[in-house]
Amino acid sequence: MKDAPRHIEAAVNVGPSYINQQTNNFYDSQEKDDQCLRDLHITDPRDDKTRIQNTKGGLLKDSYSWVLNNGSFTKWRDSPQCQLLWIKGDPGKGKTMLLCGIIDKLKTQTTNLVSYFFCQGTDSRINNATAVLRGLIYLVVDQQRSLIPHVRKKYDQAGKRLFEDVNAWWALSEIFTNILQDPNLKSTFLIIDALDECVTDLSQLLDLIVEKSSESPRVKWVVSSRNWPNIEERLEITGQKVRLCLELNEKSIAAAVSIYIKHKVDQLTRLKKYDDKTRNDVQHHLLSNANDTFLWVALVCQELGELDPGETLGDLKRFPPGLDSLYERMMDQIRCSRSADRSRRILAVVSTVLRPITLKELLSLCDIPGCEQFHSDILGKCGSFLTISDGIIYFVHQSAKDFLLVEGKSELFQAGTGRQHHRVFSRSLMVLERVLQRDLYNLRDPGLCVKEIRPDQDRLSGVQYPCIYWVDHLIEAAKQHDNLVRADDLQDNGRVYRFLSKKFLYWLEALSLLRGMPEGVVAMTKLEILLEESNRSRLFDLVRDGRRFILSHGWAIGNAPLQAYASALIFSPRQSITRKLFEGEEVNWIVVKPVMPEDWDACQATLEGHGLGVQSVAFSPDGQRLASASYDETVKIWDATTGHCQATLKDHGTWVQSVTFSPNGQRLASASSDHNVKIWDATTGHCQATLEGHKKEVQSVTFSPNGQRLASASSDHNVKIWDATTGHCQATLEGHKKEVQSVAFSPDGQRLASASNDETVKIWDATTGYCQATLEGHGHLVLSVAFSPDGQRLASALSDCTVKIWDATTGHCQATLKDHNTWVQSVAFSPDGQHLASASSDHNVKIWDATTGHCQATLKGHGGQVKSVAFSPNGQHLASASLDHTIKIWDATTRHCQATLEDHKEEVRLVAFSPDGQRLVSASDYDTVKIWDATTGHCQATLKGYCGQVKSVAFSPDGQRLASASNDETVKIWDATTGHCQATLKGYCGQVKSVAFSPDGQRLVSASDYDTVKIWDVTTGHCRATLEGHGKEVQLVAFLPDGQRLASASRDWTVKIWDVTTGHCQETLGGRRAFNIIRFDRTGARLLTDASTFDLSVSSPSPQPASRPPHHLCQRQGYGISTNDVWITYQGRNLLWLPSDYRPATSAIAASTVALGCRSGRVLLFRFTGSAPR
Repeated sequence: MKDAPRHIEAAVNVGPSYINQQTNNFYDSQEKDDQCLRDLHITDPRDDKTRIQNTKGGLLKDSYSWVLNNGSFTKWRDSPQCQLLWIKGDPGKGKTMLLCGIIDKLKTQTTNLVSYFFCQGTDSRINNATAVLRGLIYLVVDQQRSLIPHVRKKYDQAGKRLFEDVNAWWALSEIFTNILQDPNLKSTFLIIDALDECVTDLSQLLDLIVEKSSESPRVKWVVSSRNWPNIEERLEITGQKVRLCLELNEKSIAAAVSIYIKHKVDQLTRLKKYDDKTRNDVQHHLLSNANDTFLWVALVCQELGELDPGETLGDLKRFPPGLDSLYERMMDQIRCSRSADRSRRILAVVSTVLRPITLKELLSLCDIPGCEQFHSDILGKCGSFLTISDGIIYFVHQSAKDFLLVEGKSELFQAGTGRQHHRVFSRSLMVLERVLQRDLYNLRDPGLCVKEIRPDQDRLSGVQYPCIYWVDHLIEAAKQHDNLVRADDLQDNGRVYRFLSKKFLYWLEALSLLRGMPEGVVAMTKLEILLEESNRSRLFDLVRDGRRFILSHGWAIGNAPLQAYASALIFSPRQSITRKLFEGEEVNWIVVKPVMPEDWDACQATLEGHGLGVQSVAFSPDGQRLASASYDETVKIWDATTGHCQATLKDHGTWVQSVTFSPNGQRLASASSDHNVKIWDATTGHCQATLEGHKKEVQSVTFSPNGQRLASASSDHNVKIWDATTGHCQATLEGHKKEVQSVAFSPDGQRLASASNDETVKIWDATTGYCQATLEGHGHLVLSVAFSPDGQRLASALSDCTVKIWDATTGHCQATLKDHNTWVQSVAFSPDGQHLASASSDHNVKIWDATTGHCQATLKGHGGQVKSVAFSPNGQHLASASLDHTIKIWDATTRHCQATLEDHKEEVRLVAFSPDGQRLVSASDYDTVKIWDATTGHCQATLKGYCGQVKSVAFSPDGQRLASASNDETVKIWDATTGHCQATLKGYCGQVKSVAFSPDGQRLVSASDYDTVKIWDVTTGHCRATLEGHGKEVQLVAFLPDGQRLASASRDWTVKIWDVTTGHCQETLGGRRAFNIIRFDRTGARLLTDASTFDLSVSSPSPQPASRPPHHLCQRQGYGISTNDVWITYQGRNLLWLPSDYRPATSAIAASTVALGCRSGRVLLFRFTGSAPR
């Protein structure tokens, strides 16, 4: 009982601690929710509604109340079978204000969620389908926060990029679907105004509306648009809609307009002090000429508000009926004004830009003096067409812009719209050249994340638009005025060349600060396409190099702007035009840089995002998309140009083995270890069908050339042919004796080839299921099969490192291609049949001449087995999928492949510096150890003689000897200068995991997977002691600084401290998991691990909880590697971004020198300055 108070006290102490932890967790989660919503926010539709209502003079209840009692509206509101209300009418009929009224009415029912969005065709930020989804999701989640996990699930991995990249639609569609399917979602109304002003991806938005409006009875939709046939055609598909045509409700509209006119005239009477006659005449004229158009009334009343009361009756008849006539009168007023030229220039710019611009941006794009009077000038002279809200210039209505671009074209664009686009482009480059500079925000921190940067509104506020859109205006100018553009802009040493050669890196930095890196990738791609005709020009070469530069380093710069001058330049090829032009911009805190390849290799992009190895890859028929299947149980769809992930398809629940597009690109089929095949809508990501019937894993799937059938190969030894429309199994082809790994249709769809582990390929009649031929003679497992485009040849990939080419008619083997080092996993013919690509477990892709069998290129860069390879439809690109979790896109035309000097051929597992830091030792996957000069990077010696993987290496304290531990059950001691093996220490019956020298270099300690530790005499090679006591394999060993004790770490979750002289175990230190790192501080008083810090100065050491996360416990002062291997750090701060191909499998650091051993076999050396990098 005497311990009871102690237990009570402990419990009391734990209580507040637990509560505090839970409270902190709650607030942390809430903050992350808030940040997620801030990043999702593109506009708050509630603010848009307020702005629209204020711009139009307020919402008049009597002008919209008629619709609340309209039969179509009440039918939609009350009927469970009517989910969609479509309100349609001509411009100016008051659709937007009508929806504002409906929103207010629906919001009075507090149990409902009301989410809405106002499309605006003149604003590229809110005139696209993706923006609509962002707005709808934002309002729904903001009103019901319990739904935010649907957004956070993807957001926590991708961050703000999830919502902003050019392919965000796919991710948002999945999030939106999950929200609507949530059983806890309240009754919801979704409202979208002005579908006709959704300029980008309207068809996708309409398809989504049609699909989702028929799925959930708890969700009702209201949409509005003009009377456009394409919208009617799409919405006609759903049978659960109600149409409300404003033209068919003429009396109600006329009455509403009359009420609106009376309201506006009352306002004018109070404002202008009209007498009764003036009031009556104004009201009569408006009623007689309005033609039931709210916008006409609003614009006329705005003009009347600018007139003196005495002029009103005289000018009244000058306001003609009809919007176009009214707009023409407004143009007449501009023509007669003193500032006509300025107004025309303003209207020309505002009509041309691709989104509403700010006043500061307009000043940048218009060479107009007197900026202090700018605001009043616009309102006074262009106010009939334009309105200003929060410093942003808008058209009063889409019809106003339409008028200017059609009826006003000859006046605003006398030399054509192409000339105006060219003016905007020219002004954009001019202002960018003036403003852009290195480290624009004076950050001075090369690793500072863009999320931590507070935008400097003054420095970039006027150039945001030019920074993003200058290329778009150049291209539009070239389309319409090609001779003008090419006269100077696109010549060598012309305007574009001068800008890119002097300001390119500064532009990329600015794009990062503006969160516009994806737009930069697209811009450079567009520019390269524009210049393709002049592919021998210096400008074309510069643009092509710049596109490769931004594709390779855009992710790094987009996350940390100043990496444009660090990682991006350092990891570019030596002959990169961009690197050479900006050589003077390279950071000065790296003294020795790793030697990069001479030129860009064939890999154009590395797609990262899968959590596990990628099994299969396939191009869409148009080459615009790429699909990948992974062990992480997902299928991903990627934009093949930008490399951004468009969608992630999750439904299999286990490994996905194969993926293929249908011939029309509208569907996607995937095969999985769950024994099933799934067919997906490649646009929406919706699973259309699950094909069940196989008894084991489905290894391969392919569509027939006409897309009507689907073939699947399985580990159940069978091939099945399915009806791709109904999902019905048409035939089961039996005959293989082992697992079927691959299946392929012939180009005419008449035959089917299957590859099996029974060492055969079978050719089947795809109609009857009859086996026409069995190709024997492989002698090894056949892992993949492919027909040539003409159907005359067949290629098969074997586990004996070879590829065979067969005559598909006679079954004769025409050639055997030998050059891989291990299993060939996949083969594919190029579209012209001239080339063959093969993917292998040796991490490489090879391209062969399909006629001669000559190996034309070896594409290196993957850090794991390459499981799948596919040509793009035009044959210009090649995609490969690897177990290193990535997909790579290669240029199949240049096929550049840079050999890496003297590097390992396999993954580098270990690197370690000599005590003086002058040398470096590295060990690879396959029995090779190399010693390098750490200053020059020259390989001094290659140590051979192992029969297994080298697990550990260590220099002696004087650097003269080297010890290595291997899977071949031995420890070897080498002369570190000559590379001569001095001794081989034997005595283990298992793998040797770790080795370390004593401080005096006389003894050596080694750890084994047989739970033991051995101490050796280095001079004699004699085993002095075997230390036993661990319950599982020993992974790590280290001597204390005094050499009298040593530590060993085991997978039994303990560290033991041993007396070296007696072999007695002094202490056993327990942990909560296995240890991956052990080392001592300089005094030997503390043992540092990746899990805990142990104080050895007390008699019974115990783990001390760390005050910081575990990965900081052993953090090195000075230079280090981040825990995710993405950064080289300094004092714990990110310093240099490491591209995916250069991330370490192992690393070693000696003072200011950092060595990285990569999975590709490369060894990289960096030497930094001693002072803090700036």
